[in-house]
Amino acid sequence: MIIYVDADACPVKNEIYKVAERHSAQVFVVSNSFLQVPHLPFIQQQVVDAGPDEADNWIAERATASDIVITADILLAERCLENDASVLQPNGRAYTKANIASAVATRALMEQLRSTGEQVGGAKPFSARERSFFLQALHEKCVRLKAGR
Repeated sequence: MIIYVDADACPVKNEIYKVAERHSAQVFVVSNSFLQVPHLPFIQQQVVDAGPDEADNWIAERATASDIVITADILLAERCLENDASVLQPNGRAYTKANIASAVATRALMEQLRSTGEQVGGAKPFSARERSFFLQALHEKCVRLKAGR
C-alpha cells in the first residue's frame, strides 16, 4: 500500500505520516518544490518539474487499486479513480466513482462563476474537527485496503 500526497497545499501531512507508520505504508510526498519532510524510511519526497499539472501527472501515472491518494484537486481525484485508487480529501471525505462526476460539475460551475467576476468566497479555515475526521478516515481506508476490500 502506497499513500500519494498531493503535497503543495496539503494541511494534513503530519497526520498522514502517523497513520502510514501505524499501517506500514510507503508515503510519497509529491510537490513542485522542496518541502520539509521527516527523515523516516517510509517517507519519500518527490519533487517534480514546475508546471501546473506535473505533480498530478506523476501521481496519476502511478496510483493503483492498492493505493490511497490524498488531494483536494478534483481533476486529479478523477484521474486516480479511473485507476481504481482510493482518494481522500484533506477533510477526510472520499472522492468515489459515485460522487466524482458531481464534484467535477460543481468545480466547472464555480470556475465559470469566478470567470465572470462573481465573488464565490474561498476555502474556510481548516478545523481540528476536520483534522480528526481525516485521521479516522485514512485509518479506516488503510484497514480496508489491507483486508482486501
